[in-house]
Amino acid sequence: MIRTETAPAPRRNLELFLLLLALVVAVGAQIITAAAMDAPIDEGYYVDGGIYAGVVLVFHIILRIRAKYADPFILPIVVTLNGLGIAMIHRIDLAGGDGSVADRQLLWSAVSMAFAMALLWFLQDHRRLRQLTYLSLVVGTVLLFLPMLPGIGMEINGARIWVNLGFASFQPSELAKIALGVFFAGFLANNRDLILLAGRKFGPLQFPRIQDLAPLMIGWLVAIGVLVVQTDLGNSIMFFGLFMAMIYVATSRLSWIIIGGLLVAVGGVLAWMFVPHVTARVDIWLNAFDEDIYSREFGGSEQVVQGIFGLANGGLTGTGLGSGMPNRVPLANSDMILAAFGEELGLIGLTAMLLLYLLLFSRFMRAGLGTRDAFGKLLAVGFAVMLVLQVFVVLGGITRVIPMTGLTAPFLAAGGSSLLGNWLIVALVLLISHAARRPIVVGPMVNASGDEASGIENPTTEAAEATASEDEAAAFQDEDEARSGTGGAR
Repeated sequence: MIRTETAPAPRRNLELFLLLLALVVAVGAQIITAAAMDAPIDEGYYVDGGIYAGVVLVFHIILRIRAKYADPFILPIVVTLNGLGIAMIHRIDLAGGDGSVADRQLLWSAVSMAFAMALLWFLQDHRRLRQLTYLSLVVGTVLLFLPMLPGIGMEINGARIWVNLGFASFQPSELAKIALGVFFAGFLANNRDLILLAGRKFGPLQFPRIQDLAPLMIGWLVAIGVLVVQTDLGNSIMFFGLFMAMIYVATSRLSWIIIGGLLVAVGGVLAWMFVPHVTARVDIWLNAFDEDIYSREFGGSEQVVQGIFGLANGGLTGTGLGSGMPNRVPLANSDMILAAFGEELGLIGLTAMLLLYLLLFSRFMRAGLGTRDAFGKLLAVGFAVMLVLQVFVVLGGITRVIPMTGLTAPFLAAGGSSLLGNWLIVALVLLISHAARRPIVVGPMVNASGDEASGIENPTTEAAEATASEDEAAAFQDEDEARSGTGGAR
């Protein structure tokens, strides 16, 4: 007998309502900014707002067709953040007399959403990525070190993390983090039992065997390699943090955190001693207000100090959109965009934006915890950790809690590479949440591991497997009876 779980409500109408609110906030912020700066509000504002709204509504329709049970809160949160980012970039453009950066950001937003929609349409089942586990490792490694190739690699602001595409520059590490996330999720899902059961116990802690340390060592070496070869402190922190978090989620062993923490400490000390780029960042962190460090032509602390002054100027309620001076901060539309929001929206507004990130993190985690396959759990949780780690590192650098790293706030900062990578992550998490919430059809026997019960099974296949299981059980019973009869004759 086949039974079906009660179908949960798709809640796409709720998503549509929240999307309309998000579009009002995003488009309204841009118009308010223009009004505050006495800029003429011409038809271009309505055209840009219409383009953004049109792409978002098409995304909503794609979800209704391909992933109608996906989480209804993820897309509105991301649309709000992305729209606010475009508004702030436009505000900084107006102060500088150049409107091209905001136009490019809108274009990249539309392109990124188009790629995310294509991924939703053609992939449909996130578990297919599990078959690409080791291919993802190769692709991720190639992308990560692509900027080192002569001719196409570019060094900007001391970090060699860009490639020249001819018509634009691109940061391949934004796609590499997805590929490496898929690799680690697949590897740990396939080898979880071996890593979990083997090892030696020391008091309350059980440590893994030397050969089982390979995943963590790979992550550590990749992070150190990125740091040394590309002088990219931000991505090295993010990659290793991602790997360590996924291993801990897969095993629930505190010993992995201890080992990872020791590797972080060793790597940090070595980087501070032997990597000049990291040494300079630490000097800025510790002595930002020193006059010699502040006035350095390259690698000075002016960016950090001006960002702190901007946050102080904003105070609790902010100066208001279009009424501050965020353009005085170097790279205010990318690395320091949170400082720009802090100045014009104040502590209250910046806290509200951080709460949006917190909600997005919780929805990612909910998707991971709700799905029934180990690969999906690890992938969604890994992306959630990557999101919150990136926000923490960016905000920590701006407020001098930790050294500046060069990472940018997801969905807010200017940059097409970051937008594309983050929107693809959103698409994958939406697929995982669809699998987690979609009703499943189960037979009388269910796989205890849950790997096959992901919420996207074919009822015909389920029934055939259930029938085969019953036939196999009957065959074993007949064999047992025959053996019992033989034993009685003897």
